[in-house]
Amino acid sequence: MAKKAFALRIDEHMLSALQRWADDEFRSVNGQIEFLLHDALLKAGRMPKKTPDHIADAEPEPPPAAD
Repeated sequence: MAKKAFALRIDEHMLSALQRWADDEFRSVNGQIEFLLHDALLKAGRMPKKTPDHIADAEPEPPPAAD
C-alpha cells in the first residue's frame, strides 16, 4: 500500500504526549499516529478489518477439524 505524506499541525503538548507514548511502545511518532488512526477507524466501523493488502499478509486459516 502506497503512503502519502502530508503536513499535520498539532499542539506541542499533544505532540509531547504522543512522543512519550510512542517511546513506550517502541514506535516513531508517525507510527504511533498511524496505529491510533487505524485502531480508531476499525472501532468506528469506517475501515474493513481486512483490506486486500492485509489479506496477502495474513496467515492462512487452519483447515477445519475432522470429526
